[in-house]
Amino acid sequence: MINSSDFVKRLEKILEYYGITATAFAEKMDFNRSTISHLLSGRNKPSLEFVMKLLQKFPEVEMNWLLYGKGNFPSTLENNSTIVTPKQKPIAPEGKNIDLFSKEKNEEENKTIQINQNSKNIERIVIFYSDGSFNVYQN
Repeated sequence: MINSSDFVKRLEKILEYYGITATAFAEKMDFNRSTISHLLSGRNKPSLEFVMKLLQKFPEVEMNWLLYGKGNFPSTLENNSTIVTPKQKPIAPEGKNIDLFSKEKNEEENKTIQINQNSKNIERIVIFYSDGSFNVYQN
């Protein structure tokens, strides 16, 4: 069961983290301002649609943290791997920024991201999220 007052505190923390008002949050989430106001006041509990949309629009929010207060916000990786989000580009070993999906690369950049010498090409990349959603990136 979701504790409404704790959920409100976590929702307020999200607003503070992103530096947005309840009105801007409502616009980004595509919900009525009154819906957000009722959630923040504790009058209403969040719907499944609200939770799923929040997790989609704000990828740093973990579902277990949002609903139960377990985990971290913003989400942190337990290992030292890097997740590429639309906001950041992968970093080549030499420290140069590269764009894996751009066809306009110079020869040196192509060498730094070459995965295998036996002429295999990446067809697509699929990223699975803990909430069951996924993104597919294709050439």
